[in-house]
Amino acid sequence: MASYQETLDWMFQQLPMYQKQGKTAFKKDLTNILKFAEELQKPQEKFKTIHVGGTNGKGSTSHMLASVLQEAGYKVGLYTSPHLKDYRERIKINGKMISESFVVEFIQQHQDFLARQQLSFFEMSVGMAFQYFSEEKVDIAVIEVGLGGRLDSTNIITPEVSVITNIGLDHTQFLGNTYEAIAYEKAGIIKKNIPVVIGETLAETKNVFQQKANAMNSCIVFAEDNDFTEINSDLKGSYQIYNKRTVLTALEVLKSVGWQLDEQSIRRGIANTVKNTGLRGRWEVLQTEPKTICDTAHNKEGLRFVLQQLQEEPFEQLHIVLGVVNDKDLGSILPLFPKSATYYFCKPSVPRGLDEKELEKISKNFNLVGRAFSSVEKAYLAANENTKNTDLIYVGGSTFTVAEII
Repeated sequence: MASYQETLDWMFQQLPMYQKQGKTAFKKDLTNILKFAEELQKPQEKFKTIHVGGTNGKGSTSHMLASVLQEAGYKVGLYTSPHLKDYRERIKINGKMISESFVVEFIQQHQDFLARQQLSFFEMSVGMAFQYFSEEKVDIAVIEVGLGGRLDSTNIITPEVSVITNIGLDHTQFLGNTYEAIAYEKAGIIKKNIPVVIGETLAETKNVFQQKANAMNSCIVFAEDNDFTEINSDLKGSYQIYNKRTVLTALEVLKSVGWQLDEQSIRRGIANTVKNTGLRGRWEVLQTEPKTICDTAHNKEGLRFVLQQLQEEPFEQLHIVLGVVNDKDLGSILPLFPKSATYYFCKPSVPRGLDEKELEKISKNFNLVGRAFSSVEKAYLAANENTKNTDLIYVGGSTFTVAEII
């Protein structure tokens, strides 16, 4: 019998994996996942779901929703991507990761089908999550969209509510390079007669959502129209205020369709999101002397908040460990970074990592100066050696950069 590691290796080697390779791994239709769901006897129809899409904040939003539902006494599945350390982070029930043995046995059992149909890594993972949640009889599962929405493998569910956090220019090579085009893809998770919550809108996107909701006879609720009192959270990023508003709006919709969610469960769920779900890498403080913060923000909209919040921190000198992937629009993100910081450029160890020397060269054009290191670890060590306790270290630029130091 294959080991857990051998099973993962096999999955990673199947059709390209977006996390590692980028554009070539993106499959633009639902044929495969529908065939797989058929093979598994449609597990996704055996439990209730919430579908969460959007450019930024969908991970935090998904985890907060799951945490509140847990606090309210429900058995809650949570499917998210990508993972930081362990593949099993993607599939959890009440904060506990799927077992290694389930992963191994599931793949072994369906290996012939998976190979014959040439399923991608992501399609296999979605099928596995649906099967696991069905077998474990969850009351509800929060399902995070992988990429886009309309043609994402998760988009075969009929949820209690769909949630779209916001729209930013990310993954434009797949989803289109205007806000409207991206909103159209994300709006693909709006289902007939199923309510949808929109977290944040732009002038260009509001109409796209409204039209799709009208066409689907779907009740649309804009979180921006709601005023909530501030609720404390163990997620400390300043940007979480928007995610909280989206979550609270979605919870109101859930209550209106019969879910029992009292005020205390909502407050406790939001306050204990990290504790209840194990979410990591969101304005996470790794050490206090010198204070070291990491965050997985990796596009203009996400980084704008994080870098602004960094400037509000007290420090003598700021040290930034920066690694990115090669399909990022650096012209839109590098101008956001402070010129006064000391930089440690590095390449995250995934095939799509951008070469550190290349990053150093491009950053110079934006007056960001520092040294290049062949790995995230070396860059992080150098930053630590170079700092006083009154300094501040920030690690970011990509999910994969953060993954290597937490």
